[in-house]
Amino acid sequence: MSLTSSLNSLTLSTPFLHGRTQLSHLSKPTSSLSLRPSKPFTFLSPIKAMKSMQGRVVCATSDKTVAVEVTRLAPHPKYKRRVRKKKKYQAHDPENQFKVGDLVQLEKSKPISKTKSFLAVPVPARNRKEKKEGEEGRVGSQELGIPLESEQELQA
Repeated sequence: MSLTSSLNSLTLSTPFLHGRTQLSHLSKPTSSLSLRPSKPFTFLSPIKAMKSMQGRVVCATSDKTVAVEVTRLAPHPKYKRRVRKKKKYQAHDPENQFKVGDLVQLEKSKPISKTKSFLAVPVPARNRKEKKEGEEGRVGSQELGIPLESEQELQA
């Protein structure tokens, strides 16, 4: 009996007994490295560590999804010749802006669905010299400064 009475009179002096502690004491300890300023959350930000891929849109019938075929060159295992390998990826197209045949760039993002983990981004247009109308026949003569035989016959 003396044992039970001594146990009842014993009080524990811990703040964790019966939930009297504050939640701030239970949180993980913070260090100077973990106190980085948080960036504002943006939906589906691309992951910059992975190299992006380029491909052509082959199917755009689904809503907000395009199928993009990426072609790469890989060596043949036996003959060591470079062979074209094609693979299709599902990519997210939030505005449904891409049509079949468009050239797009795929950027890795967090998984959007079971098969979609890429964002489709338009590829910037390359600088190409466009021929103006009527200059197609005279391009060779203007480059060298010498009239062509057909132009000499017309002048004579």
